[in-house]
Amino acid sequence: MTSLVGTRADDTRSRVLVVDDDAQTRHLLEVLLQSEGLETVLAENGQQALEVVKTFKPHLILLDLMMPGMTGFEVVKKLKRDPETRSIPVILVSALEDRASRLQGLKAGAEEFLTKPIDHTDLQIRVRNLLQLKKFNDFLESHNQILETKVQERTNALRESFVESIFTLIRAAEFRDDETGEHVKRISHYSHELAKQMGLDKEFCDLIFYASPMHDIGKIGIPDHILLKTGSLERAEWTIMKSHTTIGAKILANNSSPYLKMGYDIALGHHERWDGSGYPGFLREEAIPLPARIMQLADVYDALRSKRPYKPAFEHAKAIDIILKGDGRTLPAHFDPAVLEAFRLRADTMEEIFAGSGEHAP
Repeated sequence: MTSLVGTRADDTRSRVLVVDDDAQTRHLLEVLLQSEGLETVLAENGQQALEVVKTFKPHLILLDLMMPGMTGFEVVKKLKRDPETRSIPVILVSALEDRASRLQGLKAGAEEFLTKPIDHTDLQIRVRNLLQLKKFNDFLESHNQILETKVQERTNALRESFVESIFTLIRAAEFRDDETGEHVKRISHYSHELAKQMGLDKEFCDLIFYASPMHDIGKIGIPDHILLKTGSLERAEWTIMKSHTTIGAKILANNSSPYLKMGYDIALGHHERWDGSGYPGFLREEAIPLPARIMQLADVYDALRSKRPYKPAFEHAKAIDIILKGDGRTLPAHFDPAVLEAFRLRADTMEEIFAGSGEHAP
């Protein structure tokens, strides 16, 4: 097949690109290669060769070293720098026999070096060997891609298993508290948006999306007459209610799942406060795990927006004002300043999430 730029590749045969500025040499190489059952395409110079490679996708390139314009050295360097063509073996063909030229060609990335005039047998052996090597490398690459796909599939299956475990626990909590259903969905999105605004990586944002709904899992252990009480809690009852943090931590402790590990930090620490006035550990500042600090603000915002036995549901503007300025019960000092700033910047999104209950998927 004698052709130039634009040739479409035949997937049934090994393909060789011949690049030489001398028409007689191109024709000779074409005849020799086609006699071996190979498909060929020809290019007259380096620039044309780089264009041909895009469509012809050769398995091997025979490249003249000394050409006007772009030399073979330059063409090899460009081919080996491009991820799409890096794996194509290159045989440099030249009348130069000096060791320096050979070393320069190999250093540029060429796999073999042939000297003109070309010996048919020598050409046949080197082409055959490099094509076999290319097939083997392609097989390894394909095999590795299959393995990566299998690993990813397995990883996704494990992730789905972890997530299902999480939602099984959450559903158990929902049976105890009718308010929990929509609240936990919103919490996922609030936490995810705050983490993104803070510039945390995708893995962290993904983890907190699925871990944050477990913040109140410990309410499973709170008696109904306290959990469902419509009036104010007595001091002893409030002490029991606060224990949902430690109960939740016990439920999620000693687990290998990264989702449940973060869930542990959130369940235990989401009522801690930056100024140390929270519970159960009276932790301060960065002693509070970051996921719990993010979750704390998300939980407070949703609580302000929702009706409670002790308060009406507040409008978005009032909730923002209370969090950013304080009202005596809630103070800016309760929150990690970095989380508070992320909340200020994402306030409009938080309102959209509350209105839509989960429109902002991660």
